[in-house]
Amino acid sequence: MAALFRGYRNFYKRSNKHVELTLVSCRSMASKTPVGFIGLGNMGTPMARNLLKHGYPVIATDVFPESFKELQDSGAQILDCPAEVADKADRIITMLPSSPNVIEVYTGPNGILKKVKKGTLLIDSSTIDPAVSKEMAVAAEKMGAVFMDAPVSGGVGAAGLAKLTFMVGGVEEEFNAAQELLTCMGANVVYCGQVGSGQAAKICNNMLLAIGMIGTAETMNLGIRLGLDPKLLAKILNMSSGRCWSSDKYNPVPGVMEGVPSANNYQGGFGTKLMAKDLGFAQDTATSTQTPIPLGSLAHQIYRAMCARGYSNKDFSSVFQFLREEGV
Repeated sequence: MAALFRGYRNFYKRSNKHVELTLVSCRSMASKTPVGFIGLGNMGTPMARNLLKHGYPVIATDVFPESFKELQDSGAQILDCPAEVADKADRIITMLPSSPNVIEVYTGPNGILKKVKKGTLLIDSSTIDPAVSKEMAVAAEKMGAVFMDAPVSGGVGAAGLAKLTFMVGGVEEEFNAAQELLTCMGANVVYCGQVGSGQAAKICNNMLLAIGMIGTAETMNLGIRLGLDPKLLAKILNMSSGRCWSSDKYNPVPGVMEGVPSANNYQGGFGTKLMAKDLGFAQDTATSTQTPIPLGSLAHQIYRAMCARGYSNKDFSSVFQFLREEGV
């Protein structure tokens, strides 16, 4: 009788374990419903590809047809406009260049909100004016959807390696749902507060990034003119108190590092015009909050001058080249 009971108990355990595994499997399959992705540029394409790698079907679109092919070849479904994506997916990520692009993609004639379903989670990873993020959140709420801002840091390289940092703003109760997708594309996903706070954190980060890159470019240029070998100088900086991300991971001097834009005529990476845009946001928010940012303001002026001198589409580390030419 005892043996019979033990056999029954073991069978019950195995059966119960099977039920638990089945439930986990079902939840896993349910979570892999299609994800919409709008904006297939230098950042958007590798981000969407990482969602595919994690088993999420991706439904995507972009205004430039030539940007479709790479992702389509990886298995994504391509549709004609954001409204069509919203009709097919209840989780949508957008990665767009500017505030006007975001407004058009969400509220335009063929925008997401024309066909968005109630309960849809909308995650915007563009870097835009925090006020626009708040406007989009209000518009989405009227349609029964949830909008969160989740701008990124890390650049194209980190996007490809799924090592981005996401700064997330929005309803805290929705953070876990957003985090499920964002962890497929990034190493760090940080909740910052209500809608717009992700953008605020990104603006502060990029202001410091610009200041640091200009300082690194100035330092390297001075050292070279003093007769120092640039690789030697970079090595010394990176083992000393002057070390920073721009000197250690993204050096602006051609020939010092491989795999960065300065090694490829400043192609790819994070464009100068985008840095100028972000510094403009920093300047505007500093003005509205009466916050002194003397170095941030000067960095803004430098990057605007670079845009006027033909550097718009070069990586922002091309400030080294700009400063060298200024000193000739």
